[in-house]
Amino acid sequence: MEILSYSSVSCCDVVNLRWNFVVKSSSFSGSKLPAFRKSRVLCANFDSTSGVVNYYHLNQSFSKKLNYRGGFRPLNSHEKFKQVGPILSSGSSDGYVVGAEEDANISGTGKSVTKVLIPGVPNESNGEVSAPISSCFWEWKPKFNVHYEKAGSENVGSPPVLFLPGFGVGSFHYEKQMKDLGRDFRVWAIDFLGQGRSLPLEDPAPRAMEEGMSDRNTHAWGFGDESEPWASELVYSIDLWQDQVRYFIEEVIGEPVYLAGNSLGGFVALYFAACNPHLVKGVTLLNATPFWGFVPNPIRSPRLAKMFPWAGTFPLPANVIKLVEFVWQKISDPRSIAQILEQVYADHSTDVDKVFIRIVETAEHPAAAASFASIMFAPQAELSFKEALSRCQTNNIPVCLMYGKEDPWVQPIWGFQVKKQVPEAPFYEISPAGHCPHDEVPEVVNYLLRGWIKNLESQGSVALPLLDTQESTQINIARDLEFIRDGSKKSVKVRFFGSKFSLWDKISSYISSHSGKLKFNS
Repeated sequence: MEILSYSSVSCCDVVNLRWNFVVKSSSFSGSKLPAFRKSRVLCANFDSTSGVVNYYHLNQSFSKKLNYRGGFRPLNSHEKFKQVGPILSSGSSDGYVVGAEEDANISGTGKSVTKVLIPGVPNESNGEVSAPISSCFWEWKPKFNVHYEKAGSENVGSPPVLFLPGFGVGSFHYEKQMKDLGRDFRVWAIDFLGQGRSLPLEDPAPRAMEEGMSDRNTHAWGFGDESEPWASELVYSIDLWQDQVRYFIEEVIGEPVYLAGNSLGGFVALYFAACNPHLVKGVTLLNATPFWGFVPNPIRSPRLAKMFPWAGTFPLPANVIKLVEFVWQKISDPRSIAQILEQVYADHSTDVDKVFIRIVETAEHPAAAASFASIMFAPQAELSFKEALSRCQTNNIPVCLMYGKEDPWVQPIWGFQVKKQVPEAPFYEISPAGHCPHDEVPEVVNYLLRGWIKNLESQGSVALPLLDTQESTQINIARDLEFIRDGSKKSVKVRFFGSKFSLWDKISSYISSHSGKLKFNS
C-alpha cells in the first residue's frame, strides 16, 4: 500500500511504507506519480484549521481525482471508499504521513501496527525556516536582571507558552522548542534567579579587602561576613522562583499561559499553578522531580525548621563555606559536568555541546558557588508535590505528563504516581529518552505538546496526539514515531496511558523496560 500525504502548503511529498522519498513538487500538474495498486491506496487530507488529518481508502486509481488546491474532488456515487480518519492531530502546519501494513487500528492491549512520521526540528543549515529567538533581560529585583528568551511574538492571538528549566541549566535548554513551537505559538523560556544568566550583578556578601588582594571581584562572591542590604533576605528557594514566575507572567507576558517544566522546572510549574490557578491554562510535566529541598519549610513545620541553623540566606556560615568550596570544586569541573550529561541522556549520539558550554559558562560566574549553596540549603516549598497536584486537580487545571523512560533520576515510577493521582491526565512515556526528553527527542516532545495545546484550545474537537476520538483516551496504545534528523531516520516508541490506567500497566511497563536491559546486557 502506498500513501499520499498533502497539506495546505504549496509542497507535497509522496512516500511509501518504507518512508522512501518518491517525489516532491510544488503542484500535481506534470508530476509523474507512481502507479498505485487499485485496492490498497490511502490518501491523507490535512485540515489546517482543525489540525486533523482525514484518511481515505479508495478502490480505484485516483491520480485524476485529486484537486490539490481545493482538496478532494467529490466522489461519484458508484465510487467505493472507506474513511478511516480523522486518525490523529497533525500538530503542525506541515502535512505528514501515518502508514501501516494493514488498516490503522488501535488495540486495547496497547499494541498498534501504526507508525507515525512527524516533523523534525527546523534546520537552518538546510534552508528550513525556524522561529528567531530573542535574548532579553527584565529587571525585577534590585541588582538582578532576569534573563529570558522569547520567540513567536508576531503570532498575535496564539496561545502563550512558558518553559521553566531544570536545576543547573537555563532558557538555553529549550532552544529546540523555541525554534519550532515559536512558529505557531508565542513562546518564552526563563532563567531562575541564581541560575543561568539570572545571577546577581554584584556580590551579595563581599569579603573584606585583605592585604595583597588587588581586586575582590576576581574571587568567588557571597563568602563574606555580612550581606549587602539588598541581599539580606535573599534565598534561592522554590517560593522565590514561584514569585519570579508570577511577576514575569503578569508584567512581561500579561495573560494566562501554558506552563511546561523539566525536572526542577516541573516542580515549580506545578507549585505555581497550584498557587496561581488564574494565571495558568495548563501544565506539562517533563520528568518533573517530585521532591525539592531538604530543610523543612518554616511555615508548615516551624518547630522542625528551628533545628536547622541556616536556611540558604546570606552571608553563608563559615562551616558551610568550607563545605561548599570543596564540593563546588568537584561538581563544577568540566569533566564532572560531562559525566552528568552522559548519565542523564539515554541516547549518547545527542549533540549536547551547546548545553555543556552554557553550563560551564554559568559555573565560572563568581556568584555561582554561593548561589549553589543557597539553593541546596533553601527551605522546602510550602506545598508538597502531591498537595500541589491535588490543588491543580481541584481547580480543573489540565495536566499533561511526558516522561523519558530511561531517566536514571526521575524514573517512570514517579510519573505513574502522578498518573494514579490524576487518571484523566494524558501520560506519554517516551523511549529511548532520559531525564531531558525535550532536548534529547525534541521532535517528539514538540509534536506532543503542540497537539495537546491544540486539543485544549479546541475544547476537545481536535483529538489528543496519537488518538482518533475522545473515547480512545480510556485505553493504552503504543506507537513508533519516526522523524528525520541530520538526514537520517530515527524512531522513538511512545506509549499513551489512558484513564483506565491500572497497576498492571505499571508492572508490565517495568517488566518490559528491564527485560530489554537484560537482553541488551546478555
